[in-house]
Amino acid sequence: MLTVKNFKKKYHQHEVLKGIDMTIEKGDVVALLGPSGSGKTTFLRGLAFLTPGDSGNIIFDDQKIDIQSATANDIKQLRQKMGFVFQNFNLFANKTALQNVEEGLVIGHKIPKAEAKQIAQEALKKVGLLEFSDHFPSQLSGGQAQRVGIARAAALNPEIILLDEPTSALDPELVADVLQVIKQLADEGKTMIVVTHEMAFARDVADKVVFMDRGLVVEQNEPAEFFDHPKSPRLKEFLSRISAASVANNSFEYEKSSVN
Repeated sequence: MLTVKNFKKKYHQHEVLKGIDMTIEKGDVVALLGPSGSGKTTFLRGLAFLTPGDSGNIIFDDQKIDIQSATANDIKQLRQKMGFVFQNFNLFANKTALQNVEEGLVIGHKIPKAEAKQIAQEALKKVGLLEFSDHFPSQLSGGQAQRVGIARAAALNPEIILLDEPTSALDPELVADVLQVIKQLADEGKTMIVVTHEMAFARDVADKVVFMDRGLVVEQNEPAEFFDHPKSPRLKEFLSRISAASVANNSFEYEKSSVN
């Protein structure tokens, strides 16, 4: 479905991504882990050309893009296959929750207003926020705002959803609701790449876990092997800093979520 080859990105003389190779199959949930500064967010934003890479190739189904020579039309076609969920929500402050979800449907996908409203309402219902349709972002909690962001991405029915640390800006007690919504999407078979620090969530929900460090993919595997039998010294060191209880012994407690 999606193949990335030798993806590179440099800021001035600092090489942030040193050549990333990755393959995502349809229906995969890929958890992207690594320390701060490892290049995870840069890579994710690069896939959607929000922060374009310097070189490499992105192959999405039958569309092949050379990053160096990508045209505006190439990028538009690629973005129409993707939904993006930001760390800090990126909602329009002057629009209601419903209008935030409608916006991409009407502007980006040229869906008639009445149909877009119906799709947006269904998306908000899925994340448990239909009753907050007329609320502005300032009237929502962080967890609610992020769930609107997820609804906005999912409403577009993209082939893949990219989530950039969707819980990093939230108070701890709000994390469960957002993770539950992402789990629901996974259960529906949505293809996703999730940059996250939630280790138990990665173990329970991901089909594949990828560990990045210093601009490279150090190790990737299915969750049980990744967490229980890490091969690289760097991943072993990384996991040793994580609470054993949160990785090996405890599953994420989805029942704490209030989302239906």
